[in-house]
Amino acid sequence: MLGIAAAVAAGYVPVKIYLDMPAEFSLGALPGWVLIDLAGYLGAGLVLLLGALVTFFRATAGAVLLGLGALLAIGALLTEPLSVGVPLARFADAMFTHGGFAMVDRVGLAALAVLVLVLAFVPPTLRYLRYRTPTLGMWTGQEAYSTRSW
Repeated sequence: MLGIAAAVAAGYVPVKIYLDMPAEFSLGALPGWVLIDLAGYLGAGLVLLLGALVTFFRATAGAVLLGLGALLAIGALLTEPLSVGVPLARFADAMFTHGGFAMVDRVGLAALAVLVLVLAFVPPTLRYLRYRTPTLGMWTGQEAYSTRSW
């Protein structure tokens, strides 16, 4: 469930930036690092969402996808100040003083990404994902197919 919340938080950042752009401005006019950072957020959101969905089906690949998505989200969060050319301390100060909901989203994403990264690889999670319920054959017991002739 935390993976889905982290996916929503990661997807909110580029969508909000895109919606706040003026009509005459295009994505092609953005610097390359900003586009890479936005792609990192979108990629993290997609991988986190896929990992969360696969985990619902009790597949170990879901934990790997959740871990990869969390790492992508943390990487996107760390490269955002570098993409706009601002030192990390100054960027954090501006986010906490003038950030509004964007600050809450990024702080929430950071917390969720760390939680998802840790919880995806703890032994109880991996044990839960590896457990398979025993299956019974379709014809068991007295109804089983017999090799005797009719």
